[in-house]
Amino acid sequence: MIVYLHGFRSSPQSFKARLLAARLSELGRGGEWLCPTLPVSPREALELVEREIAAQRKEGERVTLVGSSLGGFFATFLAEQHGWRAVLLNPAVVPDRDLSKYLGEQPLWHGGGSIVVEPRHLDELRALAVASVTQSARYYLIAATGDEVLDYREMLAHYPGVATHLIEGSDHGISEFADYVDEVIRFCDAP
Repeated sequence: MIVYLHGFRSSPQSFKARLLAARLSELGRGGEWLCPTLPVSPREALELVEREIAAQRKEGERVTLVGSSLGGFFATFLAEQHGWRAVLLNPAVVPDRDLSKYLGEQPLWHGGGSIVVEPRHLDELRALAVASVTQSARYYLIAATGDEVLDYREMLAHYPGVATHLIEGSDHGISEFADYVDEVIRFCDAP
């Protein structure tokens, strides 16, 4: 089972989510895909992901999370809680700090609508912080030096010893993600 966790203000309609879903479908593996729409509350988002995985996971099926930005922060927390594997795409490391400037109503990137970010959401993020990962072999980090939203150096420092693909340049959304889709799937499949 490959579970994609989208970033802040994003959705299952994000470029990377659609690309990964399409590639798995091409490989005849669409049934392994799960990509829920995450609510603004971090606590509720994690509860939803755990419920969805429990409902759809086949007996003995391994879970690999693929988290982008804030989804990478969530993937780290869940990987530590459950012993799952995780691919992190420009993951947020200190989202309570980074999102503090987004309090109030925020437009969504896909499909219109908005969310309201409240101070309690920042508190929920602080409560979910993972000081350091326990088994670096369970993680694969893809970080872009050109990320205009998050600092790739914080990512590298937060995930020492983790297999890493450092992209020179690029951007927060990893615009050339098509070049890395098969790499992500290979990590998901590795023993």
